[in-house]
Amino acid sequence: MNRFVKGYETLTGPFRRSIRNKLILTMIILSVIPIITITAIAAENSRRSMEEEVIKTNVSNMKWTGIYLDEQFALLNNLIYTVLISPHLSSYLEKVEESSISSEFAAQRNIIDTLTNVFYSGGNHLVGVELYLKENNKLFTINSSQSDIKTTTAIPSPFDQLFEESKDFIIRTNGSDKSKFQLIRSINRFENREKLGGISLDIRWGLLDQTLNVLDRGEQQAVIIAGPDGNVLYQPNGPQLSDETKRMIKRLGRGQGLVRTANNYLFYNTIDSVGLTIVKVVPKSFINKSAQATMRYGFIVGAVSVLVSILIAIFFAWKTAKPIVKLARSMQGLNLIKEMEAPIITRIDEVGLLETKFHHMSHRIREHIKTEYSISLEKKTAELKALQAQINPHFLQNTLQMIGSMLFSKSPADIYTIIKSLSDMFRYVIREPDDLGSIQKEIDHLNNYMLIQQQRYSTRLHYTLEAQKEVLESPIPKLTLQPIVENAFFHGLDAKSGDWELDVTIAREGEDVLILIRDNGLGMEASRLAELQNRLESQSGQLWTHGNRIGLSNVSSRIRMHFGQEYGITVQSEPNQGTQVTIRIPFEARGEITQ
Repeated sequence: MNRFVKGYETLTGPFRRSIRNKLILTMIILSVIPIITITAIAAENSRRSMEEEVIKTNVSNMKWTGIYLDEQFALLNNLIYTVLISPHLSSYLEKVEESSISSEFAAQRNIIDTLTNVFYSGGNHLVGVELYLKENNKLFTINSSQSDIKTTTAIPSPFDQLFEESKDFIIRTNGSDKSKFQLIRSINRFENREKLGGISLDIRWGLLDQTLNVLDRGEQQAVIIAGPDGNVLYQPNGPQLSDETKRMIKRLGRGQGLVRTANNYLFYNTIDSVGLTIVKVVPKSFINKSAQATMRYGFIVGAVSVLVSILIAIFFAWKTAKPIVKLARSMQGLNLIKEMEAPIITRIDEVGLLETKFHHMSHRIREHIKTEYSISLEKKTAELKALQAQINPHFLQNTLQMIGSMLFSKSPADIYTIIKSLSDMFRYVIREPDDLGSIQKEIDHLNNYMLIQQQRYSTRLHYTLEAQKEVLESPIPKLTLQPIVENAFFHGLDAKSGDWELDVTIAREGEDVLILIRDNGLGMEASRLAELQNRLESQSGQLWTHGNRIGLSNVSSRIRMHFGQEYGITVQSEPNQGTQVTIRIPFEARGEITQ
């Protein structure tokens, strides 16, 4: 999540910081989006027009192809009817008990002649003719290699399907040769429609190829002929059909129509006379490919238009935002202390008025600052000098009394150590010229103070200090640590019975330095702690506090004045459990103090 937020801020940063970038982006969007939209609409309209043209053409071709195929199957049926109405077949079917062998042979020869005439009149695509008569158990076969009459004991294939399914007409593929199909029609008795046999024409599918060419088959398209059950009987060429497409073909209705699938258009038309269905499969990619050329030129024109629009948008945005950017840079580079030469303003529009008013305002502010700065500087200097010179008089009085009592009980060396510590404290607050010192110097000042306090309270006071070496040269406002420890004695330890514990820890945390000052004193009630925390969070920047000691608010204000509002002091405390004061300041490895 953090990585996403950082990436978003990095991406939007240049536009959030610059009105020129915002204006350029806005003008680019306003100019580019309409062009892209129009180009996309034009491309889609081109594709739709191509789609409508393909659909219209194929619907028309399917209609005419159905008519032509119906005529071709009508011619094939006429060949069958030629046999059915033959007087030779009628006379043969008439049973005459007294018929002789010679007369039966002559009748069979007449039927062979009739079938032979049908075979040769059917053209090159008719490869065989068969006639089966059930009552006589005779099978007549005529093809290019034989002319034969057989006596059968069972109904031969394919005529068995006529009797089993009680059909009058069947078209099926040849099981051994997919390039041919069989057109089979039953022979029925006129009086009661009893099936007496059947006639089969064995025909090459190539007979229909010339008609199917009307559908203009392409490499990606497929034209098929499906049977009444939807199974594919013939596919002259084209890609292999998927299982999904085959299932869709089986679900096609009767008549003529169009079915759209996820990837294809299925055009279909039923040949009612034979129950077959012509299906043309056109992939959608074919239509998209056909429209690509038009779309390509449209996108080229659109891309050029977008590029020109972007350049124009950048030019006008740059020109429009130039005076605003110039004014912003003038404000950014404004020095309210140093006198600056007033620029020559030639614009007379609203931006020019802003520039004029801005420079007049900055001049008046600069004059005002000069006056206020001198007064404030004198005031702050006096406050800092007073702060440097301040040492708690009670502490000084108690220390001098302690030195006096030590004259009767301690060695001169011990007395000198106390006097030197007190002298070093005075020297630190009075003679150090800068308001910022190092943590090491603050520690030395605190140790001098604690040495005197430990002499006063002897074994009752337990004091520890731990500091990382790398933070010792980091800058810190003078009189930060000792006043906080002094407050710990005054507010938390003096009124507590038993042993006193005071721990100081100084360590680096990331880019900051944390100073923890803990005591086991009386602590604070919640209401008083809340009041103190509100006072510490105040951003008034006040340097002085009332009373005779340097308070936490004073220390916190000076830290914020030097380092910023994100630094300062926080306090945690519980009644009878003690108090912890946390100081946060920035870490600077070599004490490079920025004034």
